Amino acid sequence: MLGRLIIANLSMTSPNTKPLKIALGVVGVFMALIALIIFLLAKSVITAQMAILMFVALLGLYVGFGALIAVYRFVSKLE
Repeated sequence: MLGRLIIANLSMTSPNTKPLKIALGVVGVFMALIALIIFLLAKSVITAQMAILMFVALLGLYVGFGALIAVYRFVSKLE
């Protein structure tokens, strides 16, 4: 019952749900990529050092693009 309420609440068309859906999507993709790296490490496709490097690179991409998006939104409001 609670799951249906949560899903129904997310599917409602109100101005506040779009950012929530975007944030959930970004977090979902981030977690999926982390799970993929852990899976590759568990199957010995990559080494531990390579997995750490991939984690750091993934975090750097998300933080870097997040900063770029924040600056772009700030600059667009100035004009």
